Amino acid sequence: MDNNSKKRAEELLKKMTLEEKLHQLSSAMIFEVDNPDYEEKRDPLCGNYRNPGHFLHRNRKTPATPEEVAKKINRDVELSIEAQPNNIPPIEHGEALHCPLWGMTTSFPQPINMASSFNDELVAEIADAIGKECRAVGVRQALSPVVNIARDVRWGRSVETFGEDVLLSSNMGVAMCKGLEQNGVVATPKHFVDNYSYGGRDSNYSDSSERVMREVYLKPFEKCFKEGGAQSVMASYNSWDGVPTSCSKKLLTDILRDEWKFDGFVVSDYGGVEGVWGSHHMVDERLKASAACLKAGLDANIPGNAYSTMKDAYDAGYITDEDVDKAVLRILTVKFRIGLFEEPYADASKANEIVRSEKHKKIALDSARESIILLKNENILPLKKDKLKKIAVFGASAKEFPVGKNYSGAFGVEWTADDAKTPLQYLTEYLDGSAEVVFASDSQIETVAAECDAAIYFTTIVEGEGMDRSDLRLPAYTEKVQVDDNAIIVNKIGISVKTNQEESVKKMIAANKNSVVVLLNGSPIEMTSWIGDCNAVLEAWYPGEQGSQAICEILFGEYSPNAKLPITIPKSVGQVPLFYAYKPSGRGYGYNENDGKPLYPFGYGLSYTDFEIKNIAHNINADNSVTVKLDISNIGEYDGAEVIQIYLSGKNCEVVRPIKELKAYKKVNVKKGATENTEILIPEEAFFYYGIDLAFDIHDGDYSVLVGTSSENIIGSFELKVRDKKVING
Repeated sequence: MDNNSKKRAEELLKKMTLEEKLHQLSSAMIFEVDNPDYEEKRDPLCGNYRNPGHFLHRNRKTPATPEEVAKKINRDVELSIEAQPNNIPPIEHGEALHCPLWGMTTSFPQPINMASSFNDELVAEIADAIGKECRAVGVRQALSPVVNIARDVRWGRSVETFGEDVLLSSNMGVAMCKGLEQNGVVATPKHFVDNYSYGGRDSNYSDSSERVMREVYLKPFEKCFKEGGAQSVMASYNSWDGVPTSCSKKLLTDILRDEWKFDGFVVSDYGGVEGVWGSHHMVDERLKASAACLKAGLDANIPGNAYSTMKDAYDAGYITDEDVDKAVLRILTVKFRIGLFEEPYADASKANEIVRSEKHKKIALDSARESIILLKNENILPLKKDKLKKIAVFGASAKEFPVGKNYSGAFGVEWTADDAKTPLQYLTEYLDGSAEVVFASDSQIETVAAECDAAIYFTTIVEGEGMDRSDLRLPAYTEKVQVDDNAIIVNKIGISVKTNQEESVKKMIAANKNSVVVLLNGSPIEMTSWIGDCNAVLEAWYPGEQGSQAICEILFGEYSPNAKLPITIPKSVGQVPLFYAYKPSGRGYGYNENDGKPLYPFGYGLSYTDFEIKNIAHNINADNSVTVKLDISNIGEYDGAEVIQIYLSGKNCEVVRPIKELKAYKKVNVKKGATENTEILIPEEAFFYYGIDLAFDIHDGDYSVLVGTSSENIIGSFELKVRDKKVING
C-alpha cells in the first residue's frame, strides 16, 4: 500500500464524525439529472455517485456533448465538496464494459470480441482509450472489466466476458485494469465470483468446490489485483458455499485481503447488500444485511443511499466504530492514491477533443478487424468486387450499428454518432459505382437472393443482463426485454425479431450458392440445422462503431481474418456446458446423437492465407520458464497473421488435471511469402497447480507441451517433467 496515501487517509479519518464516515460508505444517483430541482434532490454527503452523465441524454434531440457531461459531473463533485465539513470529493462511477457508459463515447468491440483478437497489446490500447474517455469527463471509477469465466453459453452475459479460458480472461482483464488505472480511473473487476449457475442462470447460487473456484473462477480476479493494479472489486449477487458473496468473510477478507493482500475497496453490485435480506433471506432485517456485509469486508453500498440503514445498524450494535473505520480508511486511501483531492474536476474544455478522437476511432477499427472470426469458407470469400453486379442483403441488423444493444451509449438511448455507419450503409458506399446493393425483407429472400450474384444475411439477437437463453438457435419470435430492479440503470434495449431467422438463412442458402451468414451476437449460436449447406460464415460478435467497415473489408479481402474463438461453439444446446479444458472422464464423452465434440473448438479461426509451422524447438531457462522457438511461413496469397497457441497436458500429477490448458499464445504477423522466426515464453507459473492440499505450487508432474493453432489443431509437441520443483526434459 502507498504509505503516504494511507497516512493522509488516517489523519483525515480522525477528523471525521460518524455521520461523515457512514456517508463515505454510501452512494447516490438521480435519474432526472436535467430537472431544475436536481441539486436540491441529491444528497451531497455521499462518498460515491453514479455519474450524472449516464442519465443526461434522454429527452433530447441530440445527445449531450462530452463537454456538457464534464460540466455536469464537475458540478456534482462541487456540490459534494462544498457540503462536506472536510471537503472530501466523491468518486463518480460508471460502467465501461467496451466504452464509457456516460454517453456517446468511442464504442469499441464487446469483450467477447476483444478476447477473439488474442492480442493483449491491442486490448491494452482499448483500455487506455476507455480510461482517457472516463477521465475526460470526471468518471473516476469504472465498474469493469467482467472477468467471469463463461463456461455455459446460455448465460446472457457471456458477451461481457473474455470467454471460457482462464489464461486468456486473466490476461485481458489485466490489460483492461492497467489501462484504466494508468489514467487515474479505479478499475473494478466483477462479479466476485462465479455468478451464474446451472443452465446459465444469472446470479444463481454457486456450488463450485473450492478447488474449482481456485483453479478457474478466482484466478482472473487475483491476476487483476496483483498484475493489473485494480483498486476495487464488485461483489456478485450469488451465494457460494452457503453464504451470499456480498457478506462472505471467506471471499472478501480471508482470500481477497489476507491471502492476496488486496488493499483497495469492495463495492456491492447494485442492490446486492439488500439481496442478502430480500433475495437470499439470510437475515430478517435490512439493517442486519448491511451489517453482515460491512463486517465481512464489503465497503461501499451502491447505488442507493444506505446511510440511514447503516446508522440504524450502528445504533443497534450490529456494527462498531472499528468496522466503520476499516472500510472508510480503504476508500479514503484510494481517493488519495488516485489524486482525487488534488484534481477533483475534469477539464471540460478538453473533453470534446479527447472523446472519439481520430486516434481512438482508429483503435476501434483495428480491434474490430482483429476480432472477427472466419468460421467457414468453401471458396466463397473473399468476394470479388469486380465480379459482382448485384448483391442482396437481408436481416434487421444490417440497418443497425453493430455495437451491441446493452452497455452501449447511455441510459434510455441507443449509441449513435453522425460519422458511424451500419453494415448496409458501408456496403452500399463501398460498392457504389461497382455493384447494386439490394436490401430486402425476409419474405422476399427466395426471389431477391436468386437474382443476385451474392447474398448476405446479418443475424439479429439481443443478449445481456437478465437475458439468459435456453435455446441457442437464432430467435424466431418477437423479443420482449424485461427490465428488472437489479439492472434498471442499464436500461436494456430490445429489438423485435418478427421472422424465423433459421428458415430465412436456409432459404437464402438454397436460393444462392454464394451466400454468407454474418453472425452478430454475443455468445454462440446453434447452427447445426443449416451450417452443412452454408458455404461461408463470419462470426462478427458485436464489433463496435467501426465494425461495419471491418466486416466489409473482410468480406471483400481488404483484410485477412486472423481472430480465434475464445469460447467453444456446441453442435446443440444439449452439449452445454461445453468447454475445452475439461478433466478426463472415467468412461467416455459421447451422446447417442453425436460424439460430444463441438461444432467449432476453442482457439479455432480461419484465414484467407495459409501458414506452415515447422522447426519447433525449446529451451528450459534457469527460472523454470520455457522458451519455445518455431518458424512460421506464410505460403498463401494474402498478408496475414496466425495465433500460435501452446497448451499443457498434465499426467502423473498429485491431482487430476484438465485434458489440456492454454498456457501461452502469440499473434504473429507474416507477409505473403515471408517466414518469421518466433519465440514464445511459457512462464514457470504454467507448471503450478493446486495440489492435493490446495497449495498452489510447482508440484511434480509429466507434461506434453502441445503447439498448435487451436485447441484441437496441434502441429507439434514435446515432453517435459517437473521433479523436485525443477522443469526438466521428459
